[in-house]
Amino acid sequence: MSERSPAPGGLELVQSLVNTLDIESGADSLDTVEGRARFGVAEADLAGVRELRESLRVALLAHAGHVPHRVVTPLGDLLAAAPLLVRVDAGGSAVLGAVDEVPLASRVAAAIAQALVEGTWMRLKACEAVDCHWAYYDRSPAGRGRWCSMQVCGARAKMRRYRAK
Repeated sequence: MSERSPAPGGLELVQSLVNTLDIESGADSLDTVEGRARFGVAEADLAGVRELRESLRVALLAHAGHVPHRVVTPLGDLLAAAPLLVRVDAGGSAVLGAVDEVPLASRVAAAIAQALVEGTWMRLKACEAVDCHWAYYDRSPAGRGRWCSMQVCGARAKMRRYRAK
């Protein structure tokens, strides 16, 4: 949906996961073998991954000041079982990572934790258009972006407001 550039660092994983579902068309790339392989997800784990995706979407909607699109398991509850580890190399550089690199929830938790440290977490948002909710990284100077794309969702919203007058 969006022509915006990918989120920085590990947030690209979060953005990509949320954007596996195109709400407008109903297409879910997790339905395909390739889509699941992209995230290292087994078909047996799909229900949990979809729950994680929608909980992330609710958090991203909140970042943009929007209400949840539906009731979900709180993201904190889902990530509570995703332990993190600080790795320090011989030169003293430290990096935050998942204890186990395989579970998607652990990789998501590590990405969010790193984004918190970098101050970028709150800029990952979900489009306010109810038929979209696409994840995008808000690079606007004031951090007040509302749509994944001004040319698509933003234009539609402005046209609806104009017609309502």
